[in-house]
Amino acid sequence: MANGLVVYYSRSGNTRQMAETIAEAMNNGGLPTKCKSVDDTKVDDLLAADAIVVGSPTYYGRLAAPVAQLFDDSVSKHGKLDGKVGAAFSSSANIGGGNETTIQSILSNLVIHGMIIQGDPQGDHYGPVSIGKPDDRVINQCKRRGARIAELTKKLYP
Repeated sequence: MANGLVVYYSRSGNTRQMAETIAEAMNNGGLPTKCKSVDDTKVDDLLAADAIVVGSPTYYGRLAAPVAQLFDDSVSKHGKLDGKVGAAFSSSANIGGGNETTIQSILSNLVIHGMIIQGDPQGDHYGPVSIGKPDDRVINQCKRRGARIAELTKKLYP
């Protein structure tokens, strides 16, 4: 049976809240999903998942160092994530704080691994973003993203 993994880094708890919401929506969508801090995630955890969603706060318009380190470590498994479903999300302190550049950076890593990325024609096209603490709009976008990832993954990995 297909399964998912949501990996995140969070200092303030905002990105963690988004991660937990996405993972819950994936589970509710019928895709058994674990939610793990990047500090508790090994590259082999990525290999074991059919869908991988990665979230990071935005620091200087880019992903946090612990998330970048996971991607650096994943080079040793290059090609092993090919065909898996991938997605990203981010939080920042300000509007224009770099959320989309952070998400694009994460997605770039996933694409280089050969992962399948699904955009969203409604709402947050590249992935859910939060300015500060996630509000109702952000929570709804996280739920939507989790449900869409679950649906796509179950189609690809019946």
